[in-house]
Amino acid sequence: MANHKSAQKRNRASEAKRSRNRIRKNAVKIIVKKIRLNKDRKSASTDLIEASSLLDKLAKNNIIHKNKAANLKSKLTRHVNTLK
Repeated sequence: MANHKSAQKRNRASEAKRSRNRIRKNAVKIIVKKIRLNKDRKSASTDLIEASSLLDKLAKNNIIHKNKAANLKSKLTRHVNTLK
């Protein structure tokens, strides 16, 4: 455990960031799963726009790597384009 006041504050800040990042990552997982399970192209494409925006925001803030965001967007776009 941290003994200095600054180290204790750092632990609190790190824990707050960690919980915020976990919530954002889970939001991406949920919307990706929703797109993959979706059978309707129109609703999947609207979800894809939302997912792309969210992935870009996470990549910008270094929560996920920019290449991971690009790969996910590419795979989801290909999936949506195959739907009828």
